[in-house]
Amino acid sequence: MLSRKNTVRAPRTPRDPRLRSTAGLLAAGFTLAVTASGGATASAAPIEPPPYTSTPGGSTEGTSAQPVSERAERPSRSDGREGLAGRGQHLDPRAIARQMMPEFGFAASQFGCLDALYVSESDWQVHADNPISTAYGIPQALLSEHDVPAGYLTNPTVQIRWGLGYIRDSYGTPCAAWAFKQANNYY
Repeated sequence: MLSRKNTVRAPRTPRDPRLRSTAGLLAAGFTLAVTASGGATASAAPIEPPPYTSTPGGSTEGTSAQPVSERAERPSRSDGREGLAGRGQHLDPRAIARQMMPEFGFAASQFGCLDALYVSESDWQVHADNPISTAYGIPQALLSEHDVPAGYLTNPTVQIRWGLGYIRDSYGTPCAAWAFKQANNYY
């Protein structure tokens, strides 16, 4: 029977399973050297990353043979954001909302509630994005649940028009929407 004094414990392995194998060590930035006697040693010397990356799934076809800087980018919600100022997109969203409120039957006295609501939702940022809930834009429309009109992703006028319609149809007034938001932390 072995005594505990004579047993040698294996070194503790990291909790991250990727670091439990040689490949994991290499991926984590360790270098591996094999000595002439057949032993292996590892060091934490940094490895310079290659100038190329593979495509998802490890394929080396297509664009993976090009440097990352030369590849075409995937389309995203940010596409088309450049040059908007030349198309009237530079207007203050608050001014746009003030001008539109009468179209939806809202008195000017409702603007303070609308302002508080939109500050809490997006701080009036056209490209405010919550990828977890899919909420996007000034009124934070849930893109996974609502059909939004063309131009919604980039145009503050379209976003505000949609938001005012949503408030009117769902709550009646901006102040009612703001009261709901304060009570429930969403609207």
